[in-house]
Amino acid sequence: MARRRMYADRPGDAAGEPAPGYMPLERGRILETALKLLDELGLKDLSMRKIADDLQVKTASLYYHVKDKEELMQLLSDRICGGMDRIDPSLPWREQLTQWANQFRTVLLSRRDAVELFRQTIANGHERLTQIERLFQCLVSAGFSDCQVPWLASMVKSFVLGFAEEEARFRARARGFASREAMNEHDEQAFRLLPEERFPNMVRLAAVTTSTDWEQEFRFGLSVLIDGFAAKLPAGES
Repeated sequence: MARRRMYADRPGDAAGEPAPGYMPLERGRILETALKLLDELGLKDLSMRKIADDLQVKTASLYYHVKDKEELMQLLSDRICGGMDRIDPSLPWREQLTQWANQFRTVLLSRRDAVELFRQTIANGHERLTQIERLFQCLVSAGFSDCQVPWLASMVKSFVLGFAEEEARFRARARGFASREAMNEHDEQAFRLLPEERFPNMVRLAAVTTSTDWEQEFRFGLSVLIDGFAAKLPAGES
């Protein structure tokens, strides 16, 4: 028997007709609301009940479209990944890989707690799988062996996730100061107060450590990773 569409919470008149301007509940609306609340509340405090409250429906109504919070998180990570563009296959593989990594970092920083969301879920939606397929194809086209491709792809993903996680934490902490420069100055002074005989390099590098250029650091780290990959290619293919 066909499954009935449910509108248990819709406002309407006594005859059951929906009120003017009523928007039926569907998965897309649920996900957009969940993304909005993710930015406002964070992943820890995001719940099906809060999503339902924002949509002005009963929580039970959500479960017709989304099985549980675990599935919601999978769907949200897939929706976020949909913000990545196709990498240009005409570019050299190094540039393709750089393009992919830059886009992944961008989408991870586009939503609050996106890194944690990706860490707690597996890639099983079409958007995330599409991005992994593109990453695989870049590495295959470069000439890496089949057994190496998943390993290298995992290294790239781990690097970008780790970098974005620290960058997001830095941004969140910076909101507690008048400016980024004020936070840097505060942290630099804390490093300089360390006992120099025990932490000579941390004291000496205090200004450099606390005034990170995130763009430059990301490019540098990614280039080191890619250079290491190239060293594993057969001679003449790097």
